[in-house]
Amino acid sequence: MNYKNQLGALALIFLLFSCEESGSERPLGVYDTGVLIMNEGAFGTNDGEVFHLDPATGEMKENIFEAENNRPFAGLLEDIVIEEDRVYLVANTGKVEIVNPGDFKSIGAVIGDLDQPRSLATSRGKLFISDYGPYDADYNTPDSYVAVVSSLDGGVVKKKIEVSNKPEDLFAVGKYVFVAGSEEGKIEIIDAETETITKTIEVSGKPAQFFEARGDLWVYSYDANMIYFQSFHLDNLTKQNSQEMPLANATSRIALDEEDRIYILTSSGWPDYSDGITIFSLFESIFIPDWKTGSGFYGIGYDLQREEIYVTNSNGFQGNGSVTVYSKDGTEVTNMEVGRGPSGFLFR
Repeated sequence: MNYKNQLGALALIFLLFSCEESGSERPLGVYDTGVLIMNEGAFGTNDGEVFHLDPATGEMKENIFEAENNRPFAGLLEDIVIEEDRVYLVANTGKVEIVNPGDFKSIGAVIGDLDQPRSLATSRGKLFISDYGPYDADYNTPDSYVAVVSSLDGGVVKKKIEVSNKPEDLFAVGKYVFVAGSEEGKIEIIDAETETITKTIEVSGKPAQFFEARGDLWVYSYDANMIYFQSFHLDNLTKQNSQEMPLANATSRIALDEEDRIYILTSSGWPDYSDGITIFSLFESIFIPDWKTGSGFYGIGYDLQREEIYVTNSNGFQGNGSVTVYSKDGTEVTNMEVGRGPSGFLFR
């Protein structure tokens, strides 16, 4: 799940509390606070789901989409995005479900004419959905695209904007939607009004995740031996600052804390799966490789309110996974069993 969603969630909480005090808006719902845990699910069974954790009490509610809508989610969860007072559940099995943040009741969906959705952003009252597109005979994705839907509440795909192979994260700024083209090292910028690509910027490594730090938009990229960070001028859509650091086996999974320190998951992959967490700072001389080590690390998140790091373990998709919570000094706070393939969080 994307760091930008944490910022949006905090803004939403502030708004809801303010409105509650004025008596002009609804009170907080059951899921407007706490932590949403994204369980990806297992390939073939398509049993992705969302759990809800109350960190204050430790109470865990399982399978909240099914519980609130009387039907299974029935997909592999790729991302959870909160924008425009809606939660978007992006399934790489070809659909997007849209729910109300407070009670998780269905608002709508995008079903059909999607292939392998990866993430989502909203701009100008529209949905922009990154999608790998279909595999060809050699399991390549030459027909990747960003799908455009005219309503924030879902509906049909009105247009597919061709982009570079394997688009991942999206980030909307004003009328522009930034697209991280992971396979070809490109940032493609879509004009949300004309629904066309207005600019393409080459970056090092595989761009995977956008985030904001000290007022600037950055993208995190990686390759087998290095990590890269690139910021952008938003007035003329050009490169601004860049940093890089040697780091072997970095993955696409990162989380940011309130001091702009970045927690990066590393994994050697098959067969030994030697995993770790490295801490890096864009603005301080901080680089801590192997802050934590283990096996089976799969996702990471940071709770800005409680200043805690959440790390998921997939357990090799052999049954349920788990989440371990750490304080910033590295002390383990708690460990809990969750669903199949836990991979991300939305902190409310």
